[in-house]
Amino acid sequence: MPIFWFGLSALRGPWSGWRALGVFVVLHLLAYPASNGYNSYYDRDEGSIGGLKAPPAVTPELLHLVWLFDGLAVAGAALLSLPFAGLVAVYLLVSKAYSYEGIRLKKYPLLSTLVVVIFQGAFTFLMTQVGVGALLPQLTEKTNLLLALVSTLFLCGSYPLTQVYQHAEDAQRGDHTLSLRLGIRGTFGFAAGALLAGAAALALAYWQRQETRALLIFLVATGPVVALFSRWAWLVWHDEGAADFEHTMRMNQVSSLCLSTAFITMLLWH
Repeated sequence: MPIFWFGLSALRGPWSGWRALGVFVVLHLLAYPASNGYNSYYDRDEGSIGGLKAPPAVTPELLHLVWLFDGLAVAGAALLSLPFAGLVAVYLLVSKAYSYEGIRLKKYPLLSTLVVVIFQGAFTFLMTQVGVGALLPQLTEKTNLLLALVSTLFLCGSYPLTQVYQHAEDAQRGDHTLSLRLGIRGTFGFAAGALLAGAAALALAYWQRQETRALLIFLVATGPVVALFSRWAWLVWHDEGAADFEHTMRMNQVSSLCLSTAFITMLLWH
């Protein structure tokens, strides 16, 4: 959701609020659940995953629901615009390649990370803007593309953190994730570097846009995220057992809430 609000807050020029509502429904109520459901079906997780500490066993009905949501997502996107529908279809296909046992990009740490941070970052950022009716000059404006890169850098920092408590299960399944390769401490170091690079690129983009107020909003809103991440990293450095499900979910929830708050505030200020 923060990427959705980020994409809207970055747009210069007119866009449709009603179409934004439609994009929100297509992505958050249809496309994302379908993607997560498909991943769950092929992973068949027994340990904690996503927001579920004890996930239920998957059934064939889950896959049927995934296909239904896929169809509704593309059909709903087509009501907004055909280019948006095409981008949603690409997103859904890539998410299936990530999980499907015949391809399973998830097995390859660098390739899977690259796919995730691009498609859940910059691709989703620009897809949101296409969905609300942004024109090509708006999409390709240099600072808009720089902010799209920022969204990918933020994903690059946060994505390995979502894997940090799953090392044993991923190794057992043969999924050599980036976090597994980096190790627990290495994951936190990598995340800190990527998030710092994203924040620096964001500051550069807002400076080029002469939007120092937006930068100030971002810094204030994300202060709790920095504090929580620093505290968590300190705990993990002294006890790797702190890299668990509860800490990961708390980090996800706080960062999503703070980032969404920052970008919604920018929207309202505009």
